[in-house]
Amino acid sequence: MSYRLSILDKSPLGEGETAAMALARTLRLAQRAEEWGYHRFWIAEHHNTPQLASPSPELVIAWILGQTQRIRVGSGGVMLQHYSPYKVAENFNLLASLAPGRVDLGVGKAPGGLPLSTRALQQGVHQDEKGSFADQLSQLNDWLTLSGTESGETVFPTPIPPLPPEGFVLGASVQSAQLAAQFNWHFIFAAHLNGDRALLRDVLSFWQTHSARPTIVAVQVIVADSNDTAAQLAENVQIWGVELENGQRVTVASEEQALAFAAQAGSPPRKIARREQALLHGTAQEVMAKLNALHTQFGIEEFIIDTPVAEGHARLTSLRLLAQAHNAVEVL
Repeated sequence: MSYRLSILDKSPLGEGETAAMALARTLRLAQRAEEWGYHRFWIAEHHNTPQLASPSPELVIAWILGQTQRIRVGSGGVMLQHYSPYKVAENFNLLASLAPGRVDLGVGKAPGGLPLSTRALQQGVHQDEKGSFADQLSQLNDWLTLSGTESGETVFPTPIPPLPPEGFVLGASVQSAQLAAQFNWHFIFAAHLNGDRALLRDVLSFWQTHSARPTIVAVQVIVADSNDTAAQLAENVQIWGVELENGQRVTVASEEQALAFAAQAGSPPRKIARREQALLHGTAQEVMAKLNALHTQFGIEEFIIDTPVAEGHARLTSLRLLAQAHNAVEVL
């Protein structure tokens, strides 16, 4: 089947592990992913989340770039609402200068945490000056398209790399796809956060009509030697949607997190509901059959694989078995 596989990693801590152990495994996984033929290796951004060691993708990206040779490395994604678009452009131009042609800049409009961490991140920032996500993405795009040769008193996000980072908008709506098409960025449909098939169809149909760029979808995948083992690993994975009276909408991993988000935001919940999942689990052959079907039905050209398993051996095994089936050769 003619599609690529890539990885989204969150540096999860297994039981009894330290952040140092989880990050060491992330590096080891990135190096294995390069050997196994994965196309990209992305780091997520999560704040005030003790079980995930990934609050700053840029730092981990630099670390991985220095210890790999070919695989593209990037963010999945930078939560743009917290930062100056100029500073984000500086960070990723620096990364792209360190490893030209290998850096991806994925951005999203979610907070990457609950309201307490959002307030801490945005302390002293005037959100009315930052504008909407569309405004911030427009600014970021403008900064990244500067070549360094423009005349006048122009501020540049130096260093200007020989090849700019590739830009990606992460989302699960027509509006997000529209923004990506408007700025000629890539778009990733976040099916790992929203498994609604009708929404997937509608958004990808819009994307394929309005952009010539590839169709890329993020999905949750758990592969094991047996279907029973994969099912056991998958049984506790949940996705919940939260809609508050103040208009905020977020995705969280449990009902408890949904209630905590509402409490910290100081707004009553209008709706809290468990979402349909796009979690694919089973043996490698079973999961490949499901990926093949999605590829055929929706014209998907790349899958970003999110493996929601904290235990290190099971996590690496899942991604190794998937690569082996995809490549139709044994990988060690």
